Amino acid sequence: MITSTKKLYREAYAGLSESTWWLSLVMLINRSGTMVVPFMTMYMTQHMKVGIGKAAVVMSLFGAGSVAGSLLGGKITDKIGFYYVQMFTLIGGGIMFIVLGQMTSYTSICVASFFLSMINEAFRPANTVAVAHYSTEQNRTRSYSLNRLAINLGWAVGGALGGFVAGYNYQLLFWVDGFTNIGAGILLYNVLSPSRNAATKQVHAKELTPAASVYKDRIYLFFVLLQIVFAICFFQLFTILPVFFKEEWHLSEPFIGFTMALNGLLIAVIEMVLVYRLEGRRPYLHFISAGVLLIGVSYAMLNGSAVYAVSLAILSSIVITIGEMLSMPFMNSFWIRRTTNSNRGQYAGLYTMAWSMAQVVGPLTSGQVAEKYGYDVLWWATGGICLLLSIIYWLLQKFAANK
Repeated sequence: MITSTKKLYREAYAGLSESTWWLSLVMLINRSGTMVVPFMTMYMTQHMKVGIGKAAVVMSLFGAGSVAGSLLGGKITDKIGFYYVQMFTLIGGGIMFIVLGQMTSYTSICVASFFLSMINEAFRPANTVAVAHYSTEQNRTRSYSLNRLAINLGWAVGGALGGFVAGYNYQLLFWVDGFTNIGAGILLYNVLSPSRNAATKQVHAKELTPAASVYKDRIYLFFVLLQIVFAICFFQLFTILPVFFKEEWHLSEPFIGFTMALNGLLIAVIEMVLVYRLEGRRPYLHFISAGVLLIGVSYAMLNGSAVYAVSLAILSSIVITIGEMLSMPFMNSFWIRRTTNSNRGQYAGLYTMAWSMAQVVGPLTSGQVAEKYGYDVLWWATGGICLLLSIIYWLLQKFAANK
């Protein structure tokens, strides 16, 4: 049993390029400092003493900056290459995290949040293109999963430490996030700069055969629309849920950090093997459909009695993690197959923009719903939307197969 398990893990991780591993290490360092965004609503409500509605506005400005950064990052990536975009955004984003922590007025926090997010989010399409560049068709989904593993392992570290840091001093969150961003940029330069790693060198954009615009791919555009709605639901995990745990269930910051860490640790241990065993067995959209359904179930569970708050918080975290592992790796695989080297940045930018749009709409609307109608209504509505999305993803596979 132990021998077969070891063999399974070896096979799941075998065949990935050295550059893919380096890129994942850069991501791990970067995400290990992820403390500001998941605790931003709590920072605003607990430290800055504003209501959940105003805190949601700040998170929506994070989203607005993300939209601008996503589209800009994707466009520039196709022109100058993924390496340079990643370097600028890591260093620039690190500096902006520190700057944001020094802001004392609500207005200055809003402005700084927008520009931080715009710089920081331009990293994502460039990073997505980099993963595709360093991988092959045969190991691409696993390469994306390794990158997600790094993100979530970093999230586990950042979430756990962030809970204790927030309990001690909210201001330290910004310094840690800033320096880990800058540290990741330094590592990227040392191991993946074109002068130090031949695998990073890219064909100049002018030498590539022009490809069809992403805006002519109607199936993909509909897929992006679904992603916006899905991401609105999923982002409750990082924005409204921590406040719900604190205000309604009276859970401590360290325990809230533990639930975030649990999500990342489960993904780190299970996802690569799960993807290795599932890939190729069924169409990508079928796995996506099943995962989104489980995410909806996890939100519905939050309407359980507060008497069982600790157990429900842990169980809900486990269910949403399983849903995330089933859906998100295959979301990347679905769209990357529709791209070429010359338009991959466009596709990546639009895909990232979908998540960014959700950050604009999600916190603002969800915060208002929670404030006016209560958390019960919010969780039932989120669960119901996920159920509907699950059905649509399933039907989209049949439509896409005929195109």
